[in-house]
Amino acid sequence: MTSRRGLLGRLAAVGVAAIPGCSTLLSQDRGDPVSLPSNPHEVPDRQHAWDAVLHTDAHGNHHLPQYHRVLLVDLDVDPSVDAADTVETAMRELEATYEWSPDGLLHTLAWGTRYFERIGALEASPIRHPEVLSRTDDPDLLSYDAALVLASDVPSHLVRTETALFSESEPLEGRELDARLGDVFSVVARRTGFHGEGLPAEHTGAEGVPDDIPRDAPMFTGFMSMRQGTQPSEDRVTIDSGRFEDGRFDGGTTMHLSHLTESLDAWWDMDEGGRVDRMFSPEFSPEDVDSFTDDVPFLDEAFEHAEEFGVVGHHEKVARAREDGDPVILRRDFNTVDGGRAGVHFLSLQASLDDFAATRKAMNGWFLRDEHDQVTDRKNNGLLNFIEVQSRANFYVPPRTSRAFPAFSP
Repeated sequence: MTSRRGLLGRLAAVGVAAIPGCSTLLSQDRGDPVSLPSNPHEVPDRQHAWDAVLHTDAHGNHHLPQYHRVLLVDLDVDPSVDAADTVETAMRELEATYEWSPDGLLHTLAWGTRYFERIGALEASPIRHPEVLSRTDDPDLLSYDAALVLASDVPSHLVRTETALFSESEPLEGRELDARLGDVFSVVARRTGFHGEGLPAEHTGAEGVPDDIPRDAPMFTGFMSMRQGTQPSEDRVTIDSGRFEDGRFDGGTTMHLSHLTESLDAWWDMDEGGRVDRMFSPEFSPEDVDSFTDDVPFLDEAFEHAEEFGVVGHHEKVARAREDGDPVILRRDFNTVDGGRAGVHFLSLQASLDDFAATRKAMNGWFLRDEHDQVTDRKNNGLLNFIEVQSRANFYVPPRTSRAFPAFSP
């Protein structure tokens, strides 16, 4: 393992400023307080606190960074204080290199079901193994030790970060690193993608991406995502005191990661009204959708719409999973052509995985099939006829102060 003391000296020499706090695990079993490498940039304690630095449009809607990469990793070493030293110092090196913004790098280190099983704490953790949530899908149910989520408007930042953190000698933006995640983890899978106007049209060579997809489409479906009224606050998806007796998971959140493939030829063969019916609701016209600048106003009339129109919208179904009118999962999904095919990596944050399951079950819309013979498990049932879930995995995102081996006691 890398010498953290040597790293501290080198960072001090280049003027890295001190900030309060250190990893919960790294403060254990030591006679004196431990001072870890610090960050010259201001970084929130919540790893999932991105909203404050995301770019927004004229209506206050957040825009995710344009490029995304999720590195799914497994441990090569046993959990230990020394391994935690390496993980934490590597993450601090990353934060010392890039500012916390889409112009720099946003990142999250999340811990998976395999890790919590490894330390004998899965049943006491906020996460569980992924489940099959629809009878129309047969996804791979995956388990990893951890996931490193990277997002930036500068695609080279993602490439350089992965290369530097998981190779033996590659520098990061010219800086030699003494601590690397590759000393502890191996990358076993990778998810890549994009989000933003014009980017889907750059991938018309992939299977399922029509040549005539609009040049300004922000997502493969042509519609914008992340309107304010369709997203909860970061506070809403944060685990608070009282959910777990000892409070050890407070300040974190749970993360679900699905890979969905999309069949877009039939989607774009429909007229705009048909796409609006299935994305939103048959109560809306394309002109209505143009006026939805920061919210999507829904009446609770999914049953009535299914009976009257023989079609029901995706948004009006998932709106049924809201609590007190507010959404319960924070979406940070992005399009992909991984595997050479159009798709979505659906990344969501929620205080409890029960919130994700409830939202997906509302999306299934099985409760609407008796309203009209044209509404089936897939057809005329929101987006279900155009997507297929390939895999699922669950993770816990700890706050920054306990991101190195959460819930582990040596």
